[in-house]
Amino acid sequence: MAERITVLIVDDHSVVRQGVRAFLETQPDLHVIGEAESGEEAVRQVQEHVPDVVLMDLLMPGIDGVEATRQIRRISPRTQVIVLTSYHEDENIFPALRAGAISYTLKNIRGAELADIVRKAARGESVLHPRVASRVIQEVRESRRRVPPAFADLTERELDVLRLIAEGQSNTAIAEKLVLSEKTVKGHVSNILSKLHMVDRTQAAVFAWQQGLMGRD
Repeated sequence: MAERITVLIVDDHSVVRQGVRAFLETQPDLHVIGEAESGEEAVRQVQEHVPDVVLMDLLMPGIDGVEATRQIRRISPRTQVIVLTSYHEDENIFPALRAGAISYTLKNIRGAELADIVRKAARGESVLHPRVASRVIQEVRESRRRVPPAFADLTERELDVLRLIAEGQSNTAIAEKLVLSEKTVKGHVSNILSKLHMVDRTQAAVFAWQQGLMGRD
């Protein structure tokens, strides 16, 4: 028998935690290893139990769900975080995804759907609520239009590489993050320097910051 997927439930409302737990415990392949009512407690429990998946509320006293997600992903990269919230505004969606959440869904979801999202998260697969997905797609489309004119000749992938260069990432790290070969990354770097008429990656990184490419995030 395959090992069960371990889950930590984080929400400051006990009724929500109890309801989610009651359903998940009916699933033979899922095992709730604990509950937390705050971001601080969630981080402590992740350090102790290293669950496969965390179901994370966003608005909580103290450390909110976004900061808790960021800390959890730092201390336990193998732990996947699913945002389970009532809110689908931009100010909630994008910070949570940038913090490292793999999925984002709303509390009006059916129990069977939530269980399936947990299973997918454990496999490294993302699921976005339709309302959230539409906002993410719109943001991606609009982001290209907001690229500073100085970078208009760069492709989307080259922009991704340049942003990581500006963050100080090595070619090896960039290859891992973008799931590319190091040879491909070197090719992108060469194209970027050529298009920007730059001598080296440090010059390109400084230029990216000066022109506001990094400030958009």
